[in-house]
Amino acid sequence: MAQDEKKLVIGSRESLLAVRQSEIVLDYLRRNFPQMQFELVTMKTTGDKILHKRLDEIGGKGLFVRELDQALRDRRTDLSVHSLKDLPAEIPEDLPVIGFSGREDPRDVLVLPEGVSDISRMDFSKPIGTSSRRRILQAQELFPQARFESVRGNVLTRLRKLDEGQYSAIILAAAGLRRLGLENRISKVFSTEEMIPSAGQGILALQGRKGMDYSCLDGFVSAQSAIAAAAERGFVSSLGGGCTSPIAAHAEFGGPGDPGGFGTDVNSSGCGADTFSPMTLRGFYYDEETCRIYRRKITVRAATPQEGRAAGRELAAAILAEAKNGKNGKNG
Repeated sequence: MAQDEKKLVIGSRESLLAVRQSEIVLDYLRRNFPQMQFELVTMKTTGDKILHKRLDEIGGKGLFVRELDQALRDRRTDLSVHSLKDLPAEIPEDLPVIGFSGREDPRDVLVLPEGVSDISRMDFSKPIGTSSRRRILQAQELFPQARFESVRGNVLTRLRKLDEGQYSAIILAAAGLRRLGLENRISKVFSTEEMIPSAGQGILALQGRKGMDYSCLDGFVSAQSAIAAAAERGFVSSLGGGCTSPIAAHAEFGGPGDPGGFGTDVNSSGCGADTFSPMTLRGFYYDEETCRIYRRKITVRAATPQEGRAAGRELAAAILAEAKNGKNGKNG
């Protein structure tokens, strides 16, 4: 969308978190282009309507974008804002991803019922709520005495079910809670070594329509997030992972002890060879045939999305080689 055009319509899922994430983009545009008009259009997607089944039973995460894609094609909207971790691996050619936001805190967190602040007081007679096999497989190592049950719905719905006593705890993404101003509900933050996040977690993806000019977003999109996204999604796609496969990848920039710059939604620009610190990419893979878990990491210099994607493929190849030889895996 050129700066001299007068209106841009953003499409979003209607959940409170999805709207808040779209407002991050809207706030930037309104501050920088006061001469333009902006409108937010919300809609309930198929994935939001079917809450009694797991995603892998009803068609995967693509169900969260179907209606938004159609709105772009029908020209009812000009831009969609997605959580990158919810975006399918295959992106339609006519609806390209035009950029990525700076990364919020990508880590997973444990949330206890209201009034319970000590993890040692968890009631393991009740399940931990999560619908993600990736989280379950990793949480089983941290809480071997726990059992797990699916919990669907938006963040507020999940918190309500927790506080009503249906679960001993639930596992959520830190980014969603922070963007909603609910940091106070976080009881424990899992490090990215304890629980490798979903590819793209904490990053917003901006999807547009082929042929449109989106130069008004040049100052918003993050070059570092583009590299991380390419690395993480390259790892997942190289392992043949669908949206619900128990595969995870996470890229961090910087040396030991550096948090990687996440947690602020701040964007970085420029992709020169000296722009970024070394990238450490962690991968998690669960072999369905052998029921074994594989984890591995590499540290590389990645200054472009192409180099990030190559790192993702390199890490995937190393894990596949281990799995083929039956080495270093751990029974899930």
